[in-house]
Amino acid sequence: MTATDRAGHPLPYDTYREAVARETLRFAEVTEGADPATAVPSCPGWTLADLTRHVGALQRWFSTLLTGLVQEPPRSRDVELGLPDDAREQPAWVAAGVPAVQAVLRDVDPEAPMWAWGADRHARFWARRMLFETLVHRVDAEHAVGLASAVDPVLAADGVDEFLVNLPYAGLFAPGVTKLRGDGEILAFRCTDADGRPGEEWRMRLDPDGFRPVDQETEEPAPVTASVRGPAADLLLLLYGRRSCEDPAFEVAGRTAVLDNWFAHTAF
Repeated sequence: MTATDRAGHPLPYDTYREAVARETLRFAEVTEGADPATAVPSCPGWTLADLTRHVGALQRWFSTLLTGLVQEPPRSRDVELGLPDDAREQPAWVAAGVPAVQAVLRDVDPEAPMWAWGADRHARFWARRMLFETLVHRVDAEHAVGLASAVDPVLAADGVDEFLVNLPYAGLFAPGVTKLRGDGEILAFRCTDADGRPGEEWRMRLDPDGFRPVDQETEEPAPVTASVRGPAADLLLLLYGRRSCEDPAFEVAGRTAVLDNWFAHTAF
């Protein structure tokens, strides 16, 4: 299966709903009792307080979008947050929002059409997006406080897919992607761990007018210009800028300039 033909709903919807709760509570656990002024190295300029406020606020905004099944791009991101004045209380505030988020995700029809900035214009888009937004920031928080991170390989592989499927649409908030161009180069990312999606490969084509996922089932095969192979969790964090291609977890082949071009334009 390819990135394009699984864009709609690659894992059972309840998988996302349940994983959002787990990841959110883990995030709250990691940040509870930590100094809110602690720097978050993977989010330059942010403290743990900034990161915690971002996670809680974004979940509440996503929930507002889902509750209203909005059909047009929202003009404002203002929602009632109930944010505590004391930053030390923010982890508990994040955890306290879990039941409401779960209720929204439980009650909404995942097949309901609605506005989404990415490839899949259905309510399920937001459950999937909320999961990986929370999961990656959970890893950010663990890194900030010196804890090791573990990411479920099946979720990680789905996160790679979610990132690559939606990246061409991300110029709304990551303008660098609108400048990602090429001359027909094919960039491949391949999952190597047996517990994820072993052997699964995602290919992206860079053209003079933009870039897109390659549908390997319907398009004629083309030579791969550059590739990165590694475990699903490492690939996910690489795509989000939390790892480097120089990390020994990865096997890199082909033209490094193509990879440099990719990562220079895809950070968000």
